[in-house]
Amino acid sequence: MPPDDQGATAGPANSAGAELHYRALERLYASAPINGKFASRMEIVDEGMSRLTFTVDEEVYHAAGAAHGTIYFKMLDDAAFYAANTLATDRFLLTTSFNLHFTKPVRAGEVVAEGRWVSGKRRVFVAESRLVDAEGDEIGRGTGTFMRSRIALSSLDGYTKGPGD
Repeated sequence: MPPDDQGATAGPANSAGAELHYRALERLYASAPINGKFASRMEIVDEGMSRLTFTVDEEVYHAAGAAHGTIYFKMLDDAAFYAANTLATDRFLLTTSFNLHFTKPVRAGEVVAEGRWVSGKRRVFVAESRLVDAEGDEIGRGTGTFMRSRIALSSLDGYTKGPGD
């Protein structure tokens, strides 16, 4: 891969390196304290693709008895973010904007957030995501813009260390 505008490689140089990066991103997700508050798991499917699985229950309801919008945002943002960060092997990305659309309320069950990189490989990345409920219906959709931060992925314990390290 050609170097990006900051001198770093835009994406994994080989499949072994890509797999290491993907597993490290999965560890990074699992290590974030906020993710201890949700029944969720994340996997990197391939370059530019992520999948998060959440279990929605009444702990995340708003007053009318369905999942609060913050849960939709969290699922959609995380899926898009991790899809985009598969292409940035050196830096942690930051969400700079995110648009979301609610299409159906969800009350309980498993929800899958699918993230897909759309464009950008240098400084700014665009990715989209969608939420699918247990019945297979789309319940939400989002598009985010992400920018390289100054935070090296290699400086983050969750990225560099596995459980129990």
